[in-house]
Amino acid sequence: MKKHVLTMLISSAFLLTACGSGDGGDSTYVVDDGIPKNNIVNPVVRVESYTDIDSDVNTDLDAVSASKSLMTYKMLGVDGTEVDATTLVFTPKTVAPANGWPIVVWAHGTTGVADKCAPSALGLGQTAELIEELLDEGYVVVAPNYEGLGSAGNHPFLNLKSEAFSITDAVVAARKYLKGQLGKNVSDQWVSIGHSQGGHAVLGAAQYASRAQLNYKGTVAIAPASNLAFILTAGEVKASTLPLAQQIPTLAQLDTYTALIVAGMQGYKSSVTYNEVFKNDTALIAPIAETECASDVADYLGGSMYAYATDPQKGKGSLSGYGRTQSGFMTLPVINTFLQTSSQPGLAKLNQKVFIYQGLADTTVPYQATDILVQSMKANGTSASDIQYTTNAIWDHGTVYTQNYASFVGNIDSLLK
Repeated sequence: MKKHVLTMLISSAFLLTACGSGDGGDSTYVVDDGIPKNNIVNPVVRVESYTDIDSDVNTDLDAVSASKSLMTYKMLGVDGTEVDATTLVFTPKTVAPANGWPIVVWAHGTTGVADKCAPSALGLGQTAELIEELLDEGYVVVAPNYEGLGSAGNHPFLNLKSEAFSITDAVVAARKYLKGQLGKNVSDQWVSIGHSQGGHAVLGAAQYASRAQLNYKGTVAIAPASNLAFILTAGEVKASTLPLAQQIPTLAQLDTYTALIVAGMQGYKSSVTYNEVFKNDTALIAPIAETECASDVADYLGGSMYAYATDPQKGKGSLSGYGRTQSGFMTLPVINTFLQTSSQPGLAKLNQKVFIYQGLADTTVPYQATDILVQSMKANGTSASDIQYTTNAIWDHGTVYTQNYASFVGNIDSLLK
């Protein structure tokens, strides 16, 4: 059962604005659109050479990358102050065009909120294949870890603005480093692409793109997380119809996302306690989300459920008496605000092209949530002509990403023509 839960979460770990120009420089300065502009004078803290822990992946990247770096940079954090964050930066071996290499941001899926869960520490895995294709096309690739991953503090999991500023500020810092310190020819054009949590992040970056004060061109969002209250509620309903062997990993996945949300709030101004969200059985386990990665959190949560359900004196083959989430926890003011606004993309008009991919067989981000997202985007002013929504009955949460590399690169090429 533990292996089954682990497999479920590893597969789901893929999960869970306006346009400006010029170079960025005081984070508190706000212009007409209400978005603070990046006016950080010295955004680059330090730059180190990066080697992926997967030697096979690293060899592939070596063939197409002129440099691979881990950059620590300044960003505007979730509490409104400048904090350090980290990002990977890759440069291509191709000759830069006259107007410079464009920048493509890759936004990763759910890994956890602890430092050791940063993709730069875990390894790039399948992401390396897409990065390789983008480098081969002649793009600089910037791949942020997000606020709090590989840097101080917990990662504010699925906080839209935090993810967005992790992206915009990484683009500004990377461009300044490549142009100013290395003398590379880098364009002011940039786009973003992300999967699951990363799809959520790039929709946030689209909303807050004017912070970078560069030439933002559009985004590709793959199975983007959204409408979290719907996903959690629908997941509960589905789990209630499943046999125990399938019910436990489904509930463990849902509780992992909830635990990561609570863990990501710890140490910040907007926060709740674990006991406010979880009943005792789960509240005792959930804090490991601050120190362990998503798959391990799911193992602990699922393992505890399994132990209870199979105990002849406790569960007697059922989870009916097991303490998971508190009744009505989603109505807690902090959680309700998070679910309805702080985590929700599509509430503001987007002015550039958005490509959205969604698998109808996806059980992590169900297609119904993305349908609601697209409807909301249109209702909030994003032109229907700027949204290209592609679905497929066969794609699940993983294959919607792994089967469409060529399409993604083609979409990015079209944005950067």
